Amino acid sequence: MSRETPPSVRVNAPTERTNERTKDIDLLSTLDILQVLNAEDRTVPEAVGRALPELASAVDLAVRALRSGGRVHYVGAGTSGRLAVLDAAELIPTYNVPPDWVVAHQAGGASAFQRAVENAEDDTESAASVIDNQVTAADFVLGLTASGRTPYVLGALRAARKIGASTALVSANPESAATAPADVVVTVDTGPEPIAGSTRMKAGTAQKLVLTSFSTAVMIRMGRTYSNLMVSMLATNAKLRGRTLSILREATDASEQRCAQALAAAGGDLKTALVHLLAGVDVERAAAALAVADGQVREALRDLSG
Repeated sequence: MSRETPPSVRVNAPTERTNERTKDIDLLSTLDILQVLNAEDRTVPEAVGRALPELASAVDLAVRALRSGGRVHYVGAGTSGRLAVLDAAELIPTYNVPPDWVVAHQAGGASAFQRAVENAEDDTESAASVIDNQVTAADFVLGLTASGRTPYVLGALRAARKIGASTALVSANPESAATAPADVVVTVDTGPEPIAGSTRMKAGTAQKLVLTSFSTAVMIRMGRTYSNLMVSMLATNAKLRGRTLSILREATDASEQRCAQALAAAGGDLKTALVHLLAGVDVERAAAALAVADGQVREALRDLSG
């Protein structure tokens, strides 16, 4: 039985247009090709920088959701979805967050991470079903689409808004801002791709930068760091156990021996050892202060000093 071919759609987005700077790139030497691509890549951080005010608003919405008991949901298709899955997965060991704090939904499901799933990005019904079954009004939903028109992503955002969840869209298409079904639109105008339409290039790089900055800022605001140190990480191997000791020494200026003793007394819990050393209290009182402060080191130190 033959399947009906879906109708074609002409996408009018900057990423689909021809890049005049890379015309005839196939005639260049290997080194020249790489230099041209590198020159294009250098434009991406500036484009992300122009979108930081909107990104800050998205961070604040996410923090508000988490503090009220809600969750953060990423929604994407293709490259956008894979980057979302990657970012969500890395937060668990880096910041020791509950697995359901940040959840990524990719068009086509888990199998689409390694291989493209035909027409998944056009499946608005699947997107709405995911949102209806997994999102509440307390949550925050972040959609990612280079073109600004991916049906799966926009369908998910519309469904989330009906539920009452807060929403944001990350797009490389400035024209999508006016009609996007989102509370905040983060437009990173990376322009035409070096290879027309290949949004895994500049648009994908921009999304990676946006996601990393977004989730890192959220974790900082949620107290999962102390200064610029990863005090919430899971020490699951020898390298990370060594990093735990280094972090404690950096944060306290205590000797390696004293830090090792503090970690041992705290049962390996870095935050407890840190508060124990900085506040000069026993590990039991340090652990209790952290429990009251919901694991936030600076808040625990303020309570102990007061």
